[in-house]
Order: sequence, then C-alpha cells, then structure tokens
Amino acid sequence: MSAERDPRPAHHVLILGGTTEARRLAEALAVAPACRVTTSLAGRVTSPVLPPGETRIGGFGGIEGLAAWMVAHDVTHVVDATHPFAERMSFNAAGAAALTGVPLLALRRPGWTPRPGDDWIFVDSLGEAADRLPGLGSRAFLTTGRMGLHTFAHLTDIWFLVRSVDPPAAPVPPRLEVLLDRGPFTLDDERELIARHRIDVLVTKDSGGSATAPKLTAAREAGIPVLVVRRPAVPAGVPETGSVEAVRDWLGVSR
Repeated sequence: MSAERDPRPAHHVLILGGTTEARRLAEALAVAPACRVTTSLAGRVTSPVLPPGETRIGGFGGIEGLAAWMVAHDVTHVVDATHPFAERMSFNAAGAAALTGVPLLALRRPGWTPRPGDDWIFVDSLGEAADRLPGLGSRAFLTTGRMGLHTFAHLTDIWFLVRSVDPPAAPVPPRLEVLLDRGPFTLDDERELIARHRIDVLVTKDSGGSATAPKLTAAREAGIPVLVVRRPAVPAGVPETGSVEAVRDWLGVSR
C-alpha cells in the first residue's frame, strides 16, 4: 500500500506587506502549488487593497508575539516587504527570525537618485527635515506620510499640503490642507498640483519605486528644492533583494 501524499504545501511564506512589492510577490506565489502565502498588513489604512492568498491585519505584539505566531502557523520563510521606513517592523522581523530560526529575506525597492537639474537636500530624519525646512520655502508639499505630521506641528509660518488616503490625527501643523486621495499619481497630476497650490518646496522620504516618483520630476521642472529623508538600513545580517524574481529563487519556487 502506497503512502498517502501530504497535501500541505512545502512552504508557508509570511509576507510582511503593505507595499506594491509585497502585493506583486503575493500574486506570484499564490499560483505556486508549493506555497501557502499569508500577507500581514499593519492596519493603518481603513480600506486596504488586499492581496491574493491569506491576509491578517494588525500587529503581532513585538518580537516574541511575531515569533509565537510564526511557530503556531508553521511558517517556513519570512519576507520583509514592508515600507522602507517601517523600521520597527523590520527590527521585529529580524528578532523573530533569530528566535525561531526561520529564514528571513528583505524585499526592498531601490531608492531614488537625483538627476541633472534636481535640487535635493538629504537629511537623516523627519526631525532634521523640520529643522531644515524654514528658509527653503513657505508653501510645502509634505509627502512623508500622515503618521509623522506631528514632527512639523510647531512650524507655524509654513503652509503645508498633505495628501493621504485617510485623514491625519492631531497634532498637525496649524496651516494645513489635506487632500484625501490614493495613488499612483501621474506626472500631469503632480505638475497641476504644484502649480495650483503654488508649492515652493517638496518634502519626501526616499521610498523609491515608480508610483510616487512623478512628484520628483514635477519638482525638478518647477525648479523647487526637495528635502529627502534617507531610508534606514535593513537590520544587520538580514539579506536583501530588490526583485520578486530573486525571492522566488530564494524560495526555490519555479516561475
């Protein structure tokens, strides 16, 4: 009598998501019979676009909570495909991988690089960006995310434009206009926005990718300076890649 075939997939891949790259990876792995895919979302967006496969929303409870969830759900591989600035989650993923021995790979889109005609000022944090902003302009397009607006709340002489999927919570800068919208945005969109609101300085994080890059081109064309917050490094010892194809190779999943 032949042994019964084990119906369970060879891999249970936990994707720490919230990015375009995470969704693309989930789409690529969802059709692979050797993979069970669970994407974890932080839950900061009210109506997120859910990827294929299983999803969970909300935090794990730190390193120990994530490690316990991985063990309880037989996770075999973890891919940290969070936003390049989700530093705490990346730290927790590295700690949980170390506790459990589950392999971890960081999937990060390449950062942006300035082009001829760009006037970029690099800073290491939102706090440093807030310190440098006065004197660069008086009407700022602030694209660093609604969670960090409190860092700029003391700047009473600057008018801010913020674009967000959900309304930001206080504290926020006193002179603030919020546009509730979801990208991606075209170059024509960004040109029109900068002209209509008379923007004279752009503040952004080095998120990388093409979805939000048109604002950089529009800023270059308008001749306005751009404050760019450098991204934090991936935790020490965690391998990193910039492509979904490389993650599939790492998992040994055929294309």
